[in-house]
Amino acid sequence: MAFTSVYFLIFALITLILYYCIPLQWRWVVLLTASYVFYLLSSPKTFLFILLTTVVTFFGGKKIGEYNTSHNEYMAAHKTELSRDERKEIKARNQKRKRKIVALVLVIDFGILAALKYFRFYLSALGLEIFDAGLILIPMGISFYTFQSAAYIIDLYRNKMDADTNIAKFALFTSFFPQIVQGPIARHSHLAHQLYEGHRFEMENLSFGAQLMLWGFFKKLIIADRIAIPCAQIFENHSDYSGSIVFAAFLFYTIQIYADFSGGIDIARGIARCMGIDLTLNFMRPYFSDSLSEFWRRWHMSLSFWCRDYIFYPIAMSKFFGRLGTDLRKKLGNHVGQLFPIIVAQFATFITIGIWHGAQFKYVVYGLYNGTIIVLGLLLEPLFDSWAKKLHINRKSTGWKVFGMVRTFLIITFGRSLPKAASFSVAVSMVASVFVPNHGAPFAETMMSFGLTGIDYLILAGGCAVWFIISIYEEWSMKKNGGDGTQSFREMLAGKPLALRWAVLLLGLAAVLIMGVYGPGYDANAFIYRGF
Repeated sequence: MAFTSVYFLIFALITLILYYCIPLQWRWVVLLTASYVFYLLSSPKTFLFILLTTVVTFFGGKKIGEYNTSHNEYMAAHKTELSRDERKEIKARNQKRKRKIVALVLVIDFGILAALKYFRFYLSALGLEIFDAGLILIPMGISFYTFQSAAYIIDLYRNKMDADTNIAKFALFTSFFPQIVQGPIARHSHLAHQLYEGHRFEMENLSFGAQLMLWGFFKKLIIADRIAIPCAQIFENHSDYSGSIVFAAFLFYTIQIYADFSGGIDIARGIARCMGIDLTLNFMRPYFSDSLSEFWRRWHMSLSFWCRDYIFYPIAMSKFFGRLGTDLRKKLGNHVGQLFPIIVAQFATFITIGIWHGAQFKYVVYGLYNGTIIVLGLLLEPLFDSWAKKLHINRKSTGWKVFGMVRTFLIITFGRSLPKAASFSVAVSMVASVFVPNHGAPFAETMMSFGLTGIDYLILAGGCAVWFIISIYEEWSMKKNGGDGTQSFREMLAGKPLALRWAVLLLGLAAVLIMGVYGPGYDANAFIYRGF
């Protein structure tokens, strides 16, 4: 049941009505029922896998929670009687007990993910093709709910929160239907209490939620699904086209994936907001980044921050890699030795991000591509600083910031060839073709051969222009007022006269209905991140 289908809108509306009709303390039951119905309708053959992850994580977390409680109570009761060494010994014993449970839960949860999503990749790497890929069923949203469950169990191990004691409520946390399709990856401390406590009806939540959904449909149906048409044809027949057309396909996909993914997230966050639930922000205008590291702090933020907290920090701050870095200072110099733990952590993080995207070698290379560029930037930073001083470049100036944005956008654009192309070799071939002199029909004539009319390209350009102007306003608002700027446009609109607000909303709705997938000859494409 796709977010863009009429059936889903009816389903969401029924859920919303029931949510506010049920007594406050039982509203979480409506959400759990709706979430499981949604999953059974969307991915019925794989329902047992999300159920297994939920059960294993809940009972493992409950046991860790019991250990935390007993340890905290004992330490509080005997605080004055125990020496420092005794407290350390007791804590170490408790951590050891918890580690066994954490390891078991993570092995099961990630084992399910690896078996279903990556098993065929492992066989292919060994040169084995034992069975048809169609025989492997990949549960909807498996990477999202697995990473979410892993964060929960690790946070319990770190004694950062209390464990859930109601398995039905925890089942809601792992399966909440707006975010199960493509995220964002929620943290228990942020989302769980919002799901469990129930919310009273507020017109502001309904208004802002509906506006956010409309904005998501705008990006998905007017921009992403339209630009996907020429993009797909060029990638599928790349050898037939000249370098400028191939580069256009890279640009198209860079726009498509952002409009598609952020549009889906906006719809999910909008539905949740209608019920008073605030889902984690997942995008913060990433194409305004002036470095690749900043881009990953703004793009798919819930995944980036997950990798930061559970992969990057544990490696970068580990004593083992710290000692190796100290040893390397004598051989490779202070700069490299000091950066060594960070370099290892960066590569581990981006290999994980690459593999998270899919079970093919090209995704591993995609992770290495991003990790290598960021690591090279860290290693060469003293050289860049030296050049900037010699050339009298003000690296805080507006001109340099714009240069950084363009440079970063081009790095991202070429990198997009890896996840989109059929294979790593195809991606390399396409990138190489960009730098070959043009051949064949003129650019404009070729662009008109992909099934889009001149009107379609005008609509596409107009949609991107609206999106860009709003993004500039929100970026300016963030720089001026702090925060993330995501509410600024809707808040600004809310302060305008009622007639103007309705005019903008009706214009947006008309644009989606007339120029989106409901127009003649169009059909909604599946969300790119749906299968992750």
